[in-house]
Amino acid sequence: MSKQKGLEYWLQWQVPLCAVIIVIPAVVALNYIRNDNKNNARTLRSFDLWNSCWRNLNPFWLLLYRAFAFACLTSLLYNMFAVTGAFIFFFYTQWTFALVTFYFAVATLVSAYGCWMSTKKISSEDGVSTYKEEEFKDKIKLQSPHAQKEIHQKAGFLGSLMQAVYQTCAGASVLTDLVFWCLLVPLLANVQFKLTLLIGSLHTMNVVFLIGDTALNGLPFTWYGFAFFAVWSCLYIIFQWIVQACGFMTWWPYPFLELGTPLAPLWYFGMALFHIPCYAIYAMIVSVKNSFLPRLFPRAFVRLN
Repeated sequence: MSKQKGLEYWLQWQVPLCAVIIVIPAVVALNYIRNDNKNNARTLRSFDLWNSCWRNLNPFWLLLYRAFAFACLTSLLYNMFAVTGAFIFFFYTQWTFALVTFYFAVATLVSAYGCWMSTKKISSEDGVSTYKEEEFKDKIKLQSPHAQKEIHQKAGFLGSLMQAVYQTCAGASVLTDLVFWCLLVPLLANVQFKLTLLIGSLHTMNVVFLIGDTALNGLPFTWYGFAFFAVWSCLYIIFQWIVQACGFMTWWPYPFLELGTPLAPLWYFGMALFHIPCYAIYAMIVSVKNSFLPRLFPRAFVRLN
């Protein structure tokens, strides 16, 4: 709609129905996170956060990859911000892109700390050894009980945050890229926007860097993370509703968010369901990694989770 939305717009019958479609998944996801946080199927170890799933690959290379990804994504985000200003954050793509950038920032810090810890000398029963000596001898069996306790400790808040953001980014990146390339580009390119190298990169490099990180890391990927993905999308839609209600924008950044059509509930319901295959696609990528790579590279690949 081209004019500011008045009260009559928000009193249409489809608005409360769309609200229910948003609120119910958000409440269910938040309740699931609260109840299952302590009962998560697997304890996340600090070891998983910074180590590689490749036996002979020093974690320092994972650190370099994450730092490189963070630098590239930050540059792309800055260039987009320089072109359009804060307006870019009205779009789900930029929300997700910023979240992926944040993930690589946290992952870089965690990897740097892990690499530092891997060279730290500790006391063992046989004298003095290092994490590096004990750990890379065999990534699963550690000689020093003290090293084993330290490395396999619970990851803590930062580790849990990192895993939650990682899984949220996975689903959200697949969602944004599929919607953009399969729906928006065929229907709206050269009508509502012009496809440029920068815009194309924003809808490609997020998932490319994530898949690269997945190919190297030892992080677990479970359906527990789908709850965070659902909450992330619900937060964006609530944000959009607030922006529209306050009159900061007079048009919807995505046509399927428009509430002034009788088909709005179907669009909202369809997008809600579409989150499942998007997350499943990335879960399948991780499953293929953990299923086939050990067979192809039995001496090089170590399944850490």
